[in-house]
Order: sequence, then structure tokens, then C-alpha cells
Amino acid sequence: MSLADELGAALEAEHAAVYGYGVLGARLSGPARGTAVAAWNAHRAARDALTARLTALGARVPAAAPAYALPAKPTSATSAARLAALLEDGVVAGYAGLAGAADASVRTFGAGAMQEAVRRAVRWRRVAGTTAPPTGAFPGLPPASLAPRPQPGGEPDA
Repeated sequence: MSLADELGAALEAEHAAVYGYGVLGARLSGPARGTAVAAWNAHRAARDALTARLTALGARVPAAAPAYALPAKPTSATSAARLAALLEDGVVAGYAGLAGAADASVRTFGAGAMQEAVRRAVRWRRVAGTTAPPTGAFPGLPPASLAPRPQPGGEPDA
């Protein structure tokens, strides 16, 4: 994939997160609502930064969809927090393609965005009462994206 494609994938994840936080915020109050507003603003800022990067490349900027199929329905504060964690997992996956970018500043940008998303996901899981950490090294990434896996006992080529 090209750099523009990878930036576009990250932007699409940010669009989904902005939408999702708009939906789940209605189920939160107090400090959790403040946390959601801060996350929503962070995703809006990241969306704008990605849009600027794509525009500078002269690339197509993916528009936000009018609505997104959310991975969970927020019916309570707990389920809203679970949804927020899942949205953050999706953001991690959206930025993963930037890890292979030739430009170090793009890699740094992507890594920072992934780290922030993981931090937010961990916080939301605590709010939801889920103490178990994510099951993989890269939450939100489908297992197939990590293939091929090293084989046990295999020696590196010399």
C-alpha cells in the first residue's frame, strides 16, 4: 500500500472514532463524560492532522460516512466504556500501516497515535470494569495481519 493509502486507513479509523464517541457520550456523565469529550477532541485533532498530511501529498482525502456500524451498542455507562475501548482498538489498527513508512516522521506520528489509543483503551476498560488486558500485542489488529509467524526452532538465514 502507498503512504496515501495508509494515511487514508488511519483517517477512516479516526472518522469512525469521532462518530462513535458522539454516540456513546450520551450514555456517560461526570468524569467519564469529561474523559469521552477529551478523547473525542483528540480524535478530531488527529483527523484534522491526517487530512492535512493527505492534502499536502495531493492525495484523495476519505470523507466521513454519514453513519458507522459500531462494534457494540451503548445502552449504559458500562457498555459505552466498552464501546470506547473497542473504538480505540480500531484506531490502533488504523494506524498500524504507518509503522512501515519510509519517512521517520510519519512512523513517529503513527506510533504516537497508536500509543495514545492504547492508553485510552486501557482506561476505558478500567471504567467498564474489565481488568483483563487486551489479548494481543496489537489490540484491534486481525490475527492475519501479523502473519507470517516465525516457526519454532527455525534458524535465521545467514
